[in-house]
Amino acid sequence: MSRTIKVLLAEDQSMVREALAALLGLEEDIEVVAQVARGDEVLRAAREHAVDVALLDIEMPGLTGIEAAARLHAELPAVKLVILTTFGRPGHLRSAMESGADAFLVKDAPAAQLAEAIRKVLTGERVIDPTLAAAALADGANPLTDREREVLRAAADGSTNAELAASLHLSQGTVRNYLSTAIQKLAVRNRAEAVRAAREKGWL
Repeated sequence: MSRTIKVLLAEDQSMVREALAALLGLEEDIEVVAQVARGDEVLRAAREHAVDVALLDIEMPGLTGIEAAARLHAELPAVKLVILTTFGRPGHLRSAMESGADAFLVKDAPAAQLAEAIRKVLTGERVIDPTLAAAALADGANPLTDREREVLRAAADGSTNAELAASLHLSQGTVRNYLSTAIQKLAVRNRAEAVRAAREKGWL
């Protein structure tokens, strides 16, 4: 009989997490041995339970799934990483692959597809939702620099340039320049539209 695949499930919504665990529990060769609700609990749980595969939701408190994946990839490179997302944003796919993810799937994929992805990544295959892969290729690379993304993220709550400058330890002129460049790159009219456009692409 083949070895049971030990899975860590990281998802902050308890109903979704429990449903996924129950569905995967129906598979004879898969066992969910750990569940966490925060991204900053992933590494400890993966170590403690010696997991084979980590299923990581993108949106979590503590650390995002992509940040948790990067940390896992650096600390426990043998653990296979499957990123799950509600919103299929091409920029998230690109970031996930750069963080070392082995698979990227949307949450509404059939349970059988998720189970098969878990088995495939253990054999060294990479599994990517085909619709997302096509969209990522069509969108191209993220045009925003790390600093532009940082300023846009900080501006999302409506902070003034002075407030942004103080919180980011930059001059107001520098903040204005970063925002202006980001607005131009995203071909939008103002910072609110820039934040929205970047989020829709998965670039923030």
